[in-house]
Amino acid sequence: MQKIKKILVPLDGSKNSFRALDMAITLAKQFESSIVGLCAIPLEPPIYMPGMSSHFKKKITEEAEKFMEQARKVAEENGVDFKYYIAYENPTKYISEFANNRDFDLIVVGSHGHGAIREVLLGSVAHSTVHRAKTAVLVVK
Repeated sequence: MQKIKKILVPLDGSKNSFRALDMAITLAKQFESSIVGLCAIPLEPPIYMPGMSSHFKKKITEEAEKFMEQARKVAEENGVDFKYYIAYENPTKYISEFANNRDFDLIVVGSHGHGAIREVLLGSVAHSTVHRAKTAVLVVK
C-alpha cells in the first residue's frame, strides 16, 4: 500500500472545495499526512471592467486569505499540518502545474467550484486537474 504523505487541496471558498478539504483531512489523519491548500486566482476580473483590475485583485485576495485561514484552522483543529499558497494564475492550468512540480502523493479536489455556469464558460478545474496531473486525483462531490 502506498503511503500518502503530502496532499494538495485546491480551494476556491466554495462548499465543494471545503468538502474536498474535509476528505483530505480524513485521509491525512489516517496516513499522518500534511495538507497544502492552493488558491489559484486570475489576475483579471472574469469580465472586462476598465480600471477595476487593482480593486478586483485586492478584493479577491482578501477573500482568498479569509477562506484559506478558515481552512488552516479546520485542519489544525483536526491535528493536521496545513500550509497554503495563493497564486495569481489560471486555475485550470496552474493547479496541475503546481502539483507536477512538487512531490504530492494525492490531489483532492471538489467536483464543482462556483457553479455550473462558470464551469461551462471557463472549463472544469477538476476535469483539467484529472487530465493534467501526474499524481493521483480524488474528486469529491
